[in-house]
Amino acid sequence: MHPALSTDALAKLRQPRPYPAVSLLMPTHRREPDNTQDPVRLRNLLAEAGALLEADPAVTRERRTDVLSQLEQALAEVDLVHAEDGLVIYAAPGEHQVWSVGRPVPERVVIADTFLTRNLVAAQAAEQPFWALAVAADRVSLWSGDAERVTEHTEDGFPLSRSLEDPDAERKERIGDLPSTFQDEQTRRFLRDAHESLRVVLSSSPRPLYVIAEPAALSLLEEIGPLGKDTTAVRRGGLAAGPAAAVWQALEPLRTDKAAADRAAVVSELDAAQGRREFAGGLDEVWKAAKEGRIRLLAVEEHFRAIVRDYGDHLEPAESADLDARDDIVDEIVEQALETGAEVRFVPDDTLSGAGRVAGVLRY
Repeated sequence: MHPALSTDALAKLRQPRPYPAVSLLMPTHRREPDNTQDPVRLRNLLAEAGALLEADPAVTRERRTDVLSQLEQALAEVDLVHAEDGLVIYAAPGEHQVWSVGRPVPERVVIADTFLTRNLVAAQAAEQPFWALAVAADRVSLWSGDAERVTEHTEDGFPLSRSLEDPDAERKERIGDLPSTFQDEQTRRFLRDAHESLRVVLSSSPRPLYVIAEPAALSLLEEIGPLGKDTTAVRRGGLAAGPAAAVWQALEPLRTDKAAADRAAVVSELDAAQGRREFAGGLDEVWKAAKEGRIRLLAVEEHFRAIVRDYGDHLEPAESADLDARDDIVDEIVEQALETGAEVRFVPDDTLSGAGRVAGVLRY
């Protein structure tokens, strides 16, 4: 299962596929007794996908067999024991992907020549992912984090490690020429390599970054070069080898403070936008502004969901069983805003109670 959605991964997901490309989405449950129904619902959705493929005259027998095989392989990879709030499965000729997300998704099966990505995009944005770089003189590890956990990133050259043994250390110590750990040239080269590897990761998957290291290592990294404006230093050593729980514990107080500060900044910016008449509030206004590419900052309450019918010039509340009902309009708004370069922030429930639970700062 895929743990994170990078910019590159999303671009690849959005590429056209050979028909049929199946997108299967299902809300899942973390705890009993609700999660006991998930395996049955998943099997029912797979049966629905099979029936749709069988009834589609544009799908050849060979491709139908291929895609059904991909769906069965995807099913074998699904871990409902450790489910989050949503499951997204993609299958096309010759490929399949399984994504577990921390945000509910509508139950549906869609067959097209592209994958349905908006719910995945919104879920990833809501998880507010971040990177944490843990630095020691002999090891540099990178951790991918979200609102619930961190996991070690073991791609893109990470972790980096080396031996600290200096074959000439005894002679250097005798003549007083043994530099401190973060001043010798080998350590500098080692951290330069780590710095460059991190820059590559940040360019393909930009996120807030925490750098966990003792002060001497932080100073050396600052000398090597900047890592981005959204970087926070954590002055603590001994975490380059983890474990994940210790890395998470070191970050949690800072993340809590940062979340509170971010919420206050979003509310302040929305208030200022109202004074400048650069404000949109509520589904109708925000949806229209998103379609026009006018949103610079989008704020959404974390658990806000809405079912609507789109009448072209306005939206109206609807029931999920209504004809043409759209049960993921909030996710559509999030994806549209991101596609037009907006910053998207999720805020605690009731933060935007006076603005229809979703609001935006407009570019013009």
